[in-house]
Amino acid sequence: MKYTWIDEYLMEKPSVTKDLKKEWNWIRYMIGGKMFAAICLDQDDKPYYITLKLEPLEGDFLRQQYEDIIPGYYCNKVHWNSIKPDGCVPDDLLRDMLDKSYKLVLKGFSKKKQQEILSTTNC
Repeated sequence: MKYTWIDEYLMEKPSVTKDLKKEWNWIRYMIGGKMFAAICLDQDDKPYYITLKLEPLEGDFLRQQYEDIIPGYYCNKVHWNSIKPDGCVPDDLLRDMLDKSYKLVLKGFSKKKQQEILSTTNC
């Protein structure tokens, strides 16, 4: 996988947890129990797609700009986008997309819950 920095980058964000959803073979990154990013693994446990959430118009725009960004793999095709892990999406753009996904999911919580989430630390 081209984006070897992704796990460390995501785990540095406040209150992020990760797990392996064995039934899907996905490494999921979550905040407050809600997924905001995932590394989808193939049958050989190699990264197959990186999936994240974006505002629908931005996701559509990026899919038109990069052939390595497709509608969400096994996700809602409007809100979720998948990136080929060995594709041509620049690292800075992927970091920006991951940041936006994190913020978008966090914004879905009430203000009180956002404060609770952000006040807990990663273990």
